[in-house]
Amino acid sequence: MELEGFVIKCLGGFYTVETAQGMVTCRARGRFRKDGISPCAGDRVTVQADGGSGALIEILPRKNHLVRPPVANLERLFVVASLRDPAVNLPLIDKTLAVAEVNGVEPVVIFTKIDLGDPGPLLETYRLAGIECCAVCSERGEGLAQVRELAAGKVSAFIGNSGVGKSTLLNAVFPGLELETGEISQKLGRGRHTTRHVEFYPLPEGGYAADTPGFSTFDVERYKLTDTEQLVAGFREIERFSHDCQFTSCSHTCEKGCAVLRAAAEGKVAKSRIESYGAMYQEIKGVKKWEQKNKHV
Repeated sequence: MELEGFVIKCLGGFYTVETAQGMVTCRARGRFRKDGISPCAGDRVTVQADGGSGALIEILPRKNHLVRPPVANLERLFVVASLRDPAVNLPLIDKTLAVAEVNGVEPVVIFTKIDLGDPGPLLETYRLAGIECCAVCSERGEGLAQVRELAAGKVSAFIGNSGVGKSTLLNAVFPGLELETGEISQKLGRGRHTTRHVEFYPLPEGGYAADTPGFSTFDVERYKLTDTEQLVAGFREIERFSHDCQFTSCSHTCEKGCAVLRAAAEGKVAKSRIESYGAMYQEIKGVKKWEQKNKHV
């Protein structure tokens, strides 16, 4: 029986697919490997099912696809950061947001552990950029209703450093998930990985939310963020002011009369966002056009 379905998780070469006839555990046809395509969580697929097992035979067209975490067809990406243990890493947040923006995924920034500090200045940074923000304390239940409302009816993923509390947050927002959580390593000052693969969970209000493995580094070349012109689209407030620049070739890093730098000087763009943009620009400006075409997606 041929069925369409939604890939809930990928683990050990097996794909768990939700279909109208129930869950089907599949192996992928060999031609995917030959074509250099890997099914991933979030894919809409066609399977040949025989009871609870079968073969994954086709990946339907994707709206978008992220490499890390490997996930497709996202509508919303929740970028989770903690105020302490581990400390906020603004460049990492901004790189992740840029990936969401250029892939057509609506980003949301969540600051956890607000009982350990004041999230006010950080919230202002991203609200100034026009990005939705949440401030939460999972233990005290603060801010959970906002997260629940934003996730309802959407295909979403929660992403961030190890130890920021993604699994704890999901358990608090959606009681019943019972996701494994870990402690912070006092020696290393960062979280231990408890989530080892991407898995989507159906939500009571409709939609799906995925918990993802934590990470601490970010390779922009793996995300097609190697084009300086495209990079501007990853920073919505910089793109907005860039239209007023005198020169179409303005890099928005040092040019005299740059409308973006003027807006930053006037407090209309957060200093940390300009710094993140500038650092990413320097990181990728040397990548040649022909190299960009050959980067692995």
